[in-house]
Amino acid sequence: MLFLYNIITLLAAQLLKIVALFSPKMKLFVDGRKSTFQTLANKIQTSDKTIWFHAASLGEYEQGLPVIEAIKEQFPTHKIVVTFFSPSGYEVRKNNAIADVTVYLPLDTISNAKQFVELVHPEMAFFIKYEYWPNYLNELKKQQIKTYLISGILRENQAFFKWYGGFYRNALKTFDYFFVQNESSRNLLQSIGFNNVKVSGDTRFDRVVSILERDNSLDFIEQFKNNKITIVIGSSWPKDESLLVKYINQSSDEVKFIIAPHNIKSEQIQELKNVITKKTILFSEKDNVDLSNSNVFIIDTIGILTKIYSYADIAYVGGGFGNPGVHNILEPATFGVPVVIGPNYSHFAEATALVNMEGCISIQNQTQLNEAFDLLLHNEDERLEKGHICSTFVQMNKGATKTIMNHISD
Repeated sequence: MLFLYNIITLLAAQLLKIVALFSPKMKLFVDGRKSTFQTLANKIQTSDKTIWFHAASLGEYEQGLPVIEAIKEQFPTHKIVVTFFSPSGYEVRKNNAIADVTVYLPLDTISNAKQFVELVHPEMAFFIKYEYWPNYLNELKKQQIKTYLISGILRENQAFFKWYGGFYRNALKTFDYFFVQNESSRNLLQSIGFNNVKVSGDTRFDRVVSILERDNSLDFIEQFKNNKITIVIGSSWPKDESLLVKYINQSSDEVKFIIAPHNIKSEQIQELKNVITKKTILFSEKDNVDLSNSNVFIIDTIGILTKIYSYADIAYVGGGFGNPGVHNILEPATFGVPVVIGPNYSHFAEATALVNMEGCISIQNQTQLNEAFDLLLHNEDERLEKGHICSTFVQMNKGATKTIMNHISD
């Protein structure tokens, strides 16, 4: 099976080069990996002590960040190496301040895994949430490098738990320890013979709790809000926006809207602005303008959404009309903001929990969106109660990083 996997990986590498000729994102995926080994050779010496963290994309990086920070504090003389699989993670966080080296992870071939591990020679390796690359894991095992899964999430429909999943189960044998988010993940691992597992919870809670300790003020948002009730729409997609725009256009001028779309390509931003009939300003147009006169503020930049959530009275988090589903609802929740989302959230435990606890409202159509917003806008007690449920839920679930670090330090 491993032989077949390696053949497929090599064929995929050639196919991706062809696809990259027609896809800008895939071009980043392919071209970004060309310099990985040279970058590692330039920035890591054989005498360096290193610790490696791998994240599939941006969400997993943010999820692992509390552990990265804790490791850096405990091992200050080690170099931190962070790898990404996806361009949507690497391109946003390639200049992060926490890692000493940030690169794309080369495709999972035997030669790539061997060369990567030799260059990085980590003392420990951490895989965040998921991604099980057999050749990398086998090489780490061969070199007797301690390997951990953090904030892991396992589901019954994964290949590990099928009759044909022997090859995938062998990949799991390379991990020294699994830190998983919930009891069901632990039970699944134990059902196939893995007892080196602990329910630590989700490190994303630690990440969002730490946000409360920093300065989240933004003068231009303060000016725009102008002490009016504000709905912040984060990571929206066109399917979200088609419903949201209809609500915005018929809403009272006493309500402000901030929209931070998932995609900030200029043509899509302009299309969004064109269909909004309320007075609308873009982030890129904000200088020397009295923002308080506008009803809608479109954020056509990245990196400030979390701070913007601190100004929200109500949050709508996008992605819930797509696949795999809703984006991160914990960021607004940590500020005690009630959250509205689309219908696709079942793959996300925190969203499922908050919907069940009624801190978060899931909607499926225009009527339900209108009803949810109207309820939260016109019933302050309801708005504050749902916000309190959200903030309490976040606070009650923090502590995963401490659990992980206590085990590693033993």
